[in-house]
Amino acid sequence: MPATTAGEFDEALGCLIVDAVDGLAAQLASIADLVERERALILRGAQTSLLAVLNGKLSRLLLLELNAARVNGQLVGETSQQRWQQFIAQASTPGFWQALSRHYPTLLPRVDAIVRNRCASLVEFAVRFAADRAQLDTFHGAPLGELQSLTLSAGDSHRGGRAVMLAHCAHGSLVYKPRSMAIDNALARFIAAAMDRGAMQSHIRVPRVLDRGDYGWSEFVAHRHVDGDAQLPGFYRGIGQWLALMRLLGGCDLHAENLIAHGACPVIIDCETVFAPRLKPVVSGMGDAFDLASERISGSVMNIGLLPNRGGGLGWRGVDVSGVGALPGQQPRVPQSRIVQAGSDDARIGTVMAETRPAQNHPSARPSLGEHWSSILQGFDDTTAMLQRLDAADALAPLLAPFAPCPIRIVPRSTEAYAELGRMLWHPVSLHKPPEAERRAHALLAKMADQKALAPSDDAVIAAEIADLLEGDIPFFATTPGHGQLQAPRGTTWLAPRDLVAASLQHWRQADWALEREIIKSTLVSAYESDVWSAPVVGLRAESPQLDDLEPRRRRLAARMMTLLGEASLRGDDGSVTWIASVLGQTGRTVQPLGQDLYGGISGIALLAAAYQREMQAGRADDLPGIDDLVARLLTTMRLAETQSFLRRARVQQPRPPALGGYIGLGSQVWTWLMLERWGVVRGEGLEHACRLAELVPVAADADDVGDLLTGKAGAIVPLIQLASASGDARYLDMAIDLGDRLCAAAQCEDGVAYWTHARWPRGMGGFAHGVTGIAWALSRLAVASGQARFEAVARQADAFEERLYQPEAGNWLDLRMLEGAQAPAAWCHGAVGIGLALADRQPGLDDPQVRARVAAAAKTAWQHGVGLNHGICHGDMGAWELLDLACRAGLAPDGLDAESLLAAVLTSLETHGPVCGLAGTAYAPGLMGGLAGVAYQLLRAHPAHALPSVMVMGDESGACDT
Repeated sequence: MPATTAGEFDEALGCLIVDAVDGLAAQLASIADLVERERALILRGAQTSLLAVLNGKLSRLLLLELNAARVNGQLVGETSQQRWQQFIAQASTPGFWQALSRHYPTLLPRVDAIVRNRCASLVEFAVRFAADRAQLDTFHGAPLGELQSLTLSAGDSHRGGRAVMLAHCAHGSLVYKPRSMAIDNALARFIAAAMDRGAMQSHIRVPRVLDRGDYGWSEFVAHRHVDGDAQLPGFYRGIGQWLALMRLLGGCDLHAENLIAHGACPVIIDCETVFAPRLKPVVSGMGDAFDLASERISGSVMNIGLLPNRGGGLGWRGVDVSGVGALPGQQPRVPQSRIVQAGSDDARIGTVMAETRPAQNHPSARPSLGEHWSSILQGFDDTTAMLQRLDAADALAPLLAPFAPCPIRIVPRSTEAYAELGRMLWHPVSLHKPPEAERRAHALLAKMADQKALAPSDDAVIAAEIADLLEGDIPFFATTPGHGQLQAPRGTTWLAPRDLVAASLQHWRQADWALEREIIKSTLVSAYESDVWSAPVVGLRAESPQLDDLEPRRRRLAARMMTLLGEASLRGDDGSVTWIASVLGQTGRTVQPLGQDLYGGISGIALLAAAYQREMQAGRADDLPGIDDLVARLLTTMRLAETQSFLRRARVQQPRPPALGGYIGLGSQVWTWLMLERWGVVRGEGLEHACRLAELVPVAADADDVGDLLTGKAGAIVPLIQLASASGDARYLDMAIDLGDRLCAAAQCEDGVAYWTHARWPRGMGGFAHGVTGIAWALSRLAVASGQARFEAVARQADAFEERLYQPEAGNWLDLRMLEGAQAPAAWCHGAVGIGLALADRQPGLDDPQVRARVAAAAKTAWQHGVGLNHGICHGDMGAWELLDLACRAGLAPDGLDAESLLAAVLTSLETHGPVCGLAGTAYAPGLMGGLAGVAYQLLRAHPAHALPSVMVMGDESGACDT
């Protein structure tokens, strides 16, 4: 959890730095080339910086001691505020801190190390600034003038308190970096030479630098927007150029803070993390196919850090910090520590949800990535082709040779992981029992090495990393590309020597460029929290549907979809299989090997493959060689993943609870295994897996704060009902009832209306996947299964909330994710399709006039606005088809539409355009709800005698939503 403290304990902490600051003042006074105002400025900055660091380290400890003093009657002030002031006065004396040493034996030595190191780093900066001042004038072509302000610790501190600093002088600014800047010069020369040799315009650059060996100075690049929209394509072509170059150079860690939009030029301001070693990934236990996919992703453009990606680490789940992403308005709020009720003896650490800090990586106030993604691809393609021409002419290797002696940084573990460990090591419990805390940190770092090949496993290196963390530094690993062995903290080393330049060139030559392009296309959707931005690349609606030969065309297209899926799969020697795609999870979309869920993962594709096998055996689908092998591989992959998941849970003391949802989570996997059991694909095993997974429901329910159908409590209710029926064990119905009770208790009820709130939608949310429609649907199904009317009562109140969102004049429902007055997309996840199907499923006979009217309205909206965007189930033609087909059979179809013409329109669109799935339109999506598998599944269900349940309402028989 990112912690931020605001200096509440500055007064108390002052006594810990006073001697060091006095010593710093004396040392600054000895630097003759500094004027007195500059010395005073550096000194003030040191005080501010040191107090900020110590507040972050010691606030928890001081709050604990405050509470103890209050409870023990050591504070005698009449008011809470007076008792606070009395405690601050006590804590402001050296004696207070000396007394604490009895309980926290390493506290003062560690504090002293932080203060001493940071003061020494400031003296080092001051000496260097004074010595280099005349040469620094060249950055601006005129004297910089006197130092006016200094931003200390602009980044993490490394190697004895050293950190980047921003120096603002009278006539310009510059950046001080306590590392060699040779790599910056080498990169600048490489870009210039490569672009010149390739006769290609450069849209990119790095800052001008002055390299002084162990340290250097960099031009300060100010963020500014483009002068007009006409410059935007050039900026994004520059992003593509960076992707191509960094794919060659093995760059990584190029997140939003390391890229500055300087008008139409994307400038990378910290390029030290290049030529990253490529090690074979650790065996995951998830199957050979999964490991193969992970290896391909980790070695691709995805590893650079420029492309949008949602974080999964504690405190940063769902946050996109990528160089091209980190879009304003598309970031979840993150938990941050705050001192609440400061100034009173009731002060304590609390957690608040805060907005992420905006970066300076965008060229406009409202960046529209979707409109310019083609420019990124163009820049990538053109630059890659240029580099390939240079390589074919034997000119590329010589251009790379100057990188060999340049010092670089390697990042074997994420900074977020180090930060979490650092907070743990400074917790009062850890300060009280340092050996135990250090053993725990050592075990965590060693366990990380079991999962990530580059993470050090050597005990001496791990001990050195911990020693750095104890003194407030982020461990630093360095090497030169020509040598390759890592110089780890405190004189240790990691990895054997290797030529990283040659290895990067070889890795680049072996690239799968089709995969690289697909990854670039697929990552666009990760920049957005939802699909409301998405527009079709080309309209897909068939204006002149072909009505002849519908059945052979349906069969041919279904077989074609299956073939495309098979061709895109990665298959392991152990009988496993997977795909690489943009996967929707709890934290958003991430390009990765498919997970195990129904929505876009292995469970959904397994359901499809088994369905095709079933329909083929019944003569309703064309023969497909290899279908039996695909089904077997999918089952193997599901078994391996489930086994590994339970093994990991057994190894971790407090494992992260799984999601509950019916499409992403336990509910989706339970439902899939039950269907496979029902169809006879597995015998007894499916029920066994479903029961095993269901045992995790209670702990998952305790952790769930969403409640919706997609990932939350509502999504597990129907699968549990079906599991209770299939197993004959009433415990699973009791679990479903418990989830229903939790949902009812969490409902916001007022004036006969019920809805559910979340940090992402504090006003409630409509729709099936995320909102009240899906929750009401699940509660209604639970009311029938349990015979308990209270669930139907709350479902009816939720219906009333959705009814308030209905706009008769538009025949549509408002989408509360969007601007006030905007209408929902006519989709399953949000809008008319999901709402109409839920209504029909809850009243199969459709004998209520109001329900019939709403289903008819939903069908009309689906036909007008839900067709022609893409072909997927979730928000595309195949989802709209199911509602429209139902409406046709119930006599509720839009004028002029019948089941035959509807199917003809779907088939004609697929034949004309090919399957178009995924939010980005052209990005590959293999999954069930948003991708190719869903298209095939719905084509199978288009046969009038099909034997397949609806995946849109989690049916337990083929006619679950039939009328």
